[in-house]
Amino acid sequence: MEDQLTPEERQTLLRLARSAIERAVRGEDPPVLDQDTITSHLREPGASFVTLTINGQLRGCIGALEPSQPLVEDVRQHALAAALDDPRFTPVKPQELSQIEIELSRLSIPRNLSYRDASDLLSQLHPGVDGVILREGSRRATFLPQVWEKIPDKPAFLDNLCMKMGVPPDSWRQRKLEVQTYQVEEFHE
Repeated sequence: MEDQLTPEERQTLLRLARSAIERAVRGEDPPVLDQDTITSHLREPGASFVTLTINGQLRGCIGALEPSQPLVEDVRQHALAAALDDPRFTPVKPQELSQIEIELSRLSIPRNLSYRDASDLLSQLHPGVDGVILREGSRRATFLPQVWEKIPDKPAFLDNLCMKMGVPPDSWRQRKLEVQTYQVEEFHE
């Protein structure tokens, strides 16, 4: 991504995510944003994913693929959702808070990827760089670029993404799906 956040802006977002999660898990109101610490860059529309882990294991991950609100609000909203509303997990409990590690991913605008066939699709993917969105009808799924660390093989990556979308793993080989790619600025505590 081109216009990177400053180290201070990254720390502001991480502190905000941590505070929002801790307060929500304890049943308290969300933190009030200190407008003096919110730069104009953080007020611009942005899309983010908030990933929570405990000892390297996924504990929650929620986000948006396209900007619809200021980045600072997007991070706060998705931090709360990752902690409390990820349908794959029970809500984070107060005793887990000290173990939670927060990773933030700020997304670029997704771009359509035109390809001729499965081989051409594979040739255009950049492991470790591209996040990938697959769409077919009303179904949609994405993997952040960080997923390449766990699934570095391009065909296996797409197979798993198809399964996440709820279609057979070889769907990307059998027919053309809508494909978009994006990049992220990733940072963590």
